[in-house]
Amino acid sequence: MPTGTLYLIPVPLAENASAKSFTPYLINTINAIIEYIVENEKTARRFLKEAGLKTSQSELIIHDYGKHNRNTSLKEFFTGLLYGKDVGLMSEAGCPGVADPGADIVAEAHRLNIRVVPLVGPSSILLALMASGFSGQSFTFHGYLPIDKADRSRKIKQLESTAIRLKQTQLFIETPFRNNALLDDILKTCAPTTRLCIAANLTAETEMVKTQNIAAWKKQIPDLHKQPVIFLLYHA
Repeated sequence: MPTGTLYLIPVPLAENASAKSFTPYLINTINAIIEYIVENEKTARRFLKEAGLKTSQSELIIHDYGKHNRNTSLKEFFTGLLYGKDVGLMSEAGCPGVADPGADIVAEAHRLNIRVVPLVGPSSILLALMASGFSGQSFTFHGYLPIDKADRSRKIKQLESTAIRLKQTQLFIETPFRNNALLDDILKTCAPTTRLCIAANLTAETEMVKTQNIAAWKKQIPDLHKQPVIFLLYHA
């Protein structure tokens, strides 16, 4: 029996950003399947409604791979796929599998020889890189930096050195309530001529993307508390 297809379905990054996120193909896809593997069921159901789902939500089969279910067997997630049913995979926001635990689902699908199809949609990492003016030929995403202040400062210095040596863009993120502390460490650690891009609230009405050197940022420090932010370092 042929297996189904695992569709990787991006979710909007911000509220009221549906028009910027949905494609006709995505809408057609969600209306052709009834089974989903999701990081957050509430977010997923809201997304499907906004995207124009015509199927009754009561008919949907939703598998939760949120943080409380990641150490359990993945077997139940693949029952439908192995019986030839198409299934959608969704992150809480952005692209599944990118800075997202859904990568484990995708890896298992490849192991089982299940076809994987990524759909077009918003990725905060790529949007930030596009808008930064930094090198898009050579870049590295590091995820979260260390929580310990001394370790974090050492890591920032290391990233700055790598950016200078390789002319490579360094991207990283922080838990939103720690953004201001991270920015403070960046401004204290990096050289005045190092360039920093701050990309906040991407695709939202309050979106802000700004690139300037450390010396300029020190003159007017933004409040990034509880905002989704991508930080990018570069040195031309």
